[in-house]
Amino acid sequence: MFDAINIAVLIGAGLVAVSGITSLVSQRLGAPLLLVFLGIGLLAGEDGLLGIRFDGAGAAYFIGSVALAIILFDSGFATPIRSYRVAAPAALTLATLGVILTTVFMGVCAHYLLGLPWIESMMLGAIVASTDAAAVFFLMRVGGITIRERVKSTLEIESGANDPMAIFLTATLVEFAAASGESGAEMGVQLLVDFVLQIGLGIVLGIVGGFLITRLMNRLEDVDPALYPITALAAGLVVFAAAGLLGGSGFLAAYVAGLVAGNSRIRFAHRIRRFQVGMSWLAQIGMFLTLGLLATPSTFEGLTLPALALAAGLIFVARPLAVWICLLPFGFTSREVAFVGWVGLRGAVSILLSILPTLGGVPGGGLYFNIVFMMVLSSLLIQGWTISFAARALRLLVPPEPGRVDRVELDLPGKTELELVGYRIHPESSIAAGERVPRWARPLLIIRGGKALSIHNAGPLEAGDRVYLFGTPDQLPLLDRVYTRPGGADDPDVIGHFPLNPDTTVGQLSDEYALNASGERDRTLGDLLQKAFHDQPVVGDRLTLGPIALVVRAVDEGRHVTEVGMILQPGRNSIGRPPGFKERLRNWFER
Repeated sequence: MFDAINIAVLIGAGLVAVSGITSLVSQRLGAPLLLVFLGIGLLAGEDGLLGIRFDGAGAAYFIGSVALAIILFDSGFATPIRSYRVAAPAALTLATLGVILTTVFMGVCAHYLLGLPWIESMMLGAIVASTDAAAVFFLMRVGGITIRERVKSTLEIESGANDPMAIFLTATLVEFAAASGESGAEMGVQLLVDFVLQIGLGIVLGIVGGFLITRLMNRLEDVDPALYPITALAAGLVVFAAAGLLGGSGFLAAYVAGLVAGNSRIRFAHRIRRFQVGMSWLAQIGMFLTLGLLATPSTFEGLTLPALALAAGLIFVARPLAVWICLLPFGFTSREVAFVGWVGLRGAVSILLSILPTLGGVPGGGLYFNIVFMMVLSSLLIQGWTISFAARALRLLVPPEPGRVDRVELDLPGKTELELVGYRIHPESSIAAGERVPRWARPLLIIRGGKALSIHNAGPLEAGDRVYLFGTPDQLPLLDRVYTRPGGADDPDVIGHFPLNPDTTVGQLSDEYALNASGERDRTLGDLLQKAFHDQPVVGDRLTLGPIALVVRAVDEGRHVTEVGMILQPGRNSIGRPPGFKERLRNWFER
């Protein structure tokens, strides 16, 4: 018994290790990483070098489902809410209507190419209707390409949000294909009811679960920091399982819970993100290897040509046509539509869903697995190797923006939140042009030409310098603007949107914004800032007063404040009083 356990661990761990090492091959050749993992699974499988016989469709679906839940939770956690502000309507249309249209188009192709009944044809269409986010964005990173933000956000949201719709359609159509005696009208009504229940409950339970995860993480105290990311991921899986037991879409609930938690203020958020990246990679490798082991290429005989014909229909007809219809109302250019249509790689989710017909008792269930497996390989080979070429040919590339290069969350006693962050200075920022760095944004260390310098002996900061400094989570968006964007320290979010006369009194400002400043009413704003910064204010220094922040916009040669800027801070409603639930909810959506 112990020998069997050791052999199983040896083979499993060895395959995972080999997968990680061979990812270097993928990076050098630009091959889709999913293709590498599937290839290793095939080599280890029944028809491969190791000849491992693996017939557990149920076990494969269980492993794949848990892995997919982890991937979707991480995908939501890592998606900034600003992506939704940029591209939510178009992306969510693709993730819902786009999946339905792809299902219909591919169902028609399958019906006439394979001669399948309509229900089974639509089921096959639903299986291949969703895109693979991991493959898409890995290839974008490896290709060294930076896509326009709107297109990138659209692909990012669609890839993360379209899996639940494809899973729902596939599971429902599998039930219909295995059932008998139901009329088309009955099935249509049942489909609509199931859709509303699963999607509606998935969204609601995901939102509730996300807020509960945030609250749980922020209330945990005196716990080993290493347990925070484990607890967060386990809580995400609890949301996934609970939603499924209650009749909702567990996959959608996991994604939404990650989205809510990832865009809320949460303790050790960066530590959680790093842990989840590793777990997401492990989940992907485990899922891909399992699905590769499950495949038996010797049974593909006679299906190659039909599978290739269906793959061509998907790549060149169904996906582009569905994308064109969905994006028509949103003002995308023809080149953007063409690129989104081309970046429709099918991956592990499609192979995972192709197991459902077998598990659901659909006659000839293995046929769908074999066809889909070959379609996925075709998609990865044809589309996967051409994403960079397509982006360049369609002129959708933008210059990469120098940005934050490192971020390390510090474990400090109590509830103190501080991070060590590093930046590469943007060549068009005002700091690179010689502007003085605000006091609160001064770096502790500068890396220039491979040498470490302090702020005292580095001289003026230069474009391309790497700077490191401590900052609170609140300061990070401001530090991003200072160091990584054109304008830098001159950005209105840094020096204030509203200029004020330094002779304005605190009392006058207090009457307008309900500040609790009874002891300072007669002091001018200029004097208040002079006192706060010990008569040595510099441009960019800021002082928080409840719902506003006062910023030094200009000083004269004698270091007297000559212009004051004001920034409204929606996260604060008065001095000493935290925002209520409605304000926190509004602020979360406005971030």
